[in-house]
Amino acid sequence: MKPLLRKLLLPLLSASPLLFLPAAGAQISGPPPAQEKAEEYKLANGMTVIVKPDRRAPTAVHMLYVRVGSMDEVDGTTGVAHVLEHMMFKGTPTTGPGEFSRKVAALGGRENAFTQRDNTGYYQQIPAGKLEDVIRLESDRFAHNQWPDEEFRKEMEVVKEERRMRTDDQPRAQLYEQLSSVVYQASPYRRPVVGWMSDLDAMTAADARDFYRRWYVPANAAVVIAGDVDPQQVHKLVEKYYGSIPARPVPVRKPREEPAQNGIRRLEFKAPADQSYVTLAFKVPQVTSFERTPDNDDALALTVLAAVLDGYEGARLDRALTQGPDRVADSVDAGNGLWGRGPQLFTLSGVPAKGKTPEQVEAALRAQVAKVAREGVTEAELNRVKTRWIAGEIYKLDSVMSQARELGSGWILGMPVDASDRLMARLRDVTADQVKSVAARYFGDDQLTVGILRPLPVDPNRKPRRTNLPVRGD
Repeated sequence: MKPLLRKLLLPLLSASPLLFLPAAGAQISGPPPAQEKAEEYKLANGMTVIVKPDRRAPTAVHMLYVRVGSMDEVDGTTGVAHVLEHMMFKGTPTTGPGEFSRKVAALGGRENAFTQRDNTGYYQQIPAGKLEDVIRLESDRFAHNQWPDEEFRKEMEVVKEERRMRTDDQPRAQLYEQLSSVVYQASPYRRPVVGWMSDLDAMTAADARDFYRRWYVPANAAVVIAGDVDPQQVHKLVEKYYGSIPARPVPVRKPREEPAQNGIRRLEFKAPADQSYVTLAFKVPQVTSFERTPDNDDALALTVLAAVLDGYEGARLDRALTQGPDRVADSVDAGNGLWGRGPQLFTLSGVPAKGKTPEQVEAALRAQVAKVAREGVTEAELNRVKTRWIAGEIYKLDSVMSQARELGSGWILGMPVDASDRLMARLRDVTADQVKSVAARYFGDDQLTVGILRPLPVDPNRKPRRTNLPVRGD
């Protein structure tokens, strides 16, 4: 799946093992090299701790995952999870605004944070010998975050500018934001992570503080530490700094099930842009465990289908739609939402070639899936994408940060620490018949929402937005 689609519509997948893909042509068929196993346990206050030793370099990653994101917000305060992420850098009784980042930099480290639909995460990568320092800093702000109202008012301007830069000034981002509100009716995935501007304008410091008190409790969080660390020493450090935080109950989450869709939905969106764009979003099942159930099996087969269509240079969509004198698209994408706390989508999208329409690209994309439903896929195609995934499992071990994010993202979904290995084993078992079957069953009109960007003329005198406000997050 291409970076733009992943960033705009399927942020959860940023930590999926399927995205650690090597360059085309990689031929690695063996298992990843032996590594020390990750271990998971809980402190007495309910906080989860996950430790993954990797002693190849004297560095360590410390991450704090909180199982709360935009899907846990309520109408009228959209964006508050992301606002709180910003405010977590604004102080504690012993640390002033901005001092957290300055202290991590002084340790020789780097740090940041991110908010997604399903979770909020904070991370630092530091020399291994400085691990205790960042554990002390992070545990302090998790337990004692506080700031004056004036800091909140200033940071809200930063958040609003972030929305303008990343959404309001980006036609495709606007399209995806509106598409989500059409695809989903009951699911909280219909709301943008950054929040609606009217909600940001009306947000108060009390909204952020209430959200913090409600969700930032030990039993709703996990500490993930990977790198050149000793597990026993880590246990002592997290017990020392995180174990003393008082336990509090996690709020009860009420189910918000998405009703069945009965008929195609369409969104027409107009904005100044250089090119038109079309995206097709199909509702599909997701993996909820590694048990062999019909939905789990289909979700895995849909992931393989996405890779066959667009998992490498020169894959099916690229060959059929962007090459040759009769090409209909300049670029194409396919991706499957494998898992998440909310309902998932299989997406197809493309940029029409000169003289072609979004409707022609839409028809061509659907025709390629229909071809798989009729004719199936070859064993060579299956072997190619599976080989790339296995290679990716090896290459991802080069990044301690990637290992930590994978473990934390798995914990958010209730997955075991060996989820990556189990996922690879299940994906290797997917057959050509399974791929053909899901192509025939999940791409009808009743599962489909189509979004089309209709370009308006771009003002030639419009200047790029410039700001001196810092924009935090990734």
